[in-house]
Amino acid sequence: MTGMTPNAPAPSKLAVRPRPQVMRLTDAAASRVKELASRADSEIVGLRVGIKNGGCAGQSYTVEYAHDVKPTDEVVEDKGVKILVDPKAVLFLLGTEMDYKADKMQAQFVFNNPNQISACGCGESVQLTPAKIDG
Repeated sequence: MTGMTPNAPAPSKLAVRPRPQVMRLTDAAASRVKELASRADSEIVGLRVGIKNGGCAGQSYTVEYAHDVKPTDEVVEDKGVKILVDPKAVLFLLGTEMDYKADKMQAQFVFNNPNQISACGCGESVQLTPAKIDG
């Protein structure tokens, strides 16, 4: 045992860095997801969230019923609901808070996204940049 101190801890394997949670939900968003699930025409496992190209700013968020979990989905469970994130959208959504706002004129999910660099005037589309991951 040359070079080893008695009772010294054994060298450890490299620490595995925990995966960040892609999104989190406000209480209002979680309540709305639960309400939508209870009113759906068929059983759903949650909502699927993604990004599509289009609109005057270049991209827009998509939200739809998810009837199953695809093997490539990033599964976010928060406040008792399940959000399935399209794998192509993960880097654009890292750190996003999903909220739900309702007023006299409209009711919608709102994404407070640190990766959003601009939005169009009508609020229907955004410009996003991929999240920077510490390496």
